Amino acid sequence: QVQLEESGGGVVQAGGSLTLSCAASGSILSLNAMGWYRQTPGKEREFVAHVLSGGVTNYAGSVKGRFTISRGNAKNAVNLQMNNLKPEDTAVYYCNVVQGGGSGAGSYWGQGTQVTVSS
Repeated sequence: QVQLEESGGGVVQAGGSLTLSCAASGSILSLNAMGWYRQTPGKEREFVAHVLSGGVTNYAGSVKGRFTISRGNAKNAVNLQMNNLKPEDTAVYYCNVVQGGGSGAGSYWGQGTQVTVSS
């Protein structure tokens, strides 16, 4: 099993910045992807960004150019730098990792961290 610990959420004014961090621990063999999703009440969870094991990054169109995802300094960690935040970025943000092999293969989720952007 893989455990995820998220940090960095909070309240910020529109135009401000926040950085989310996620650290994975447990039975880790190979993480094929590390990323972030977000969800608002009444809506489905949506993809924000991820970084693949080879370093390739992908972003949702709504955050491209404002958010930057990167692997953390610690092994099995990922950061999401969010700049020029907008009220519509308000959501619970969830860290997600995908483990590719072994008995622990699968997709794992963090508990979520609230990001609130005030106008």
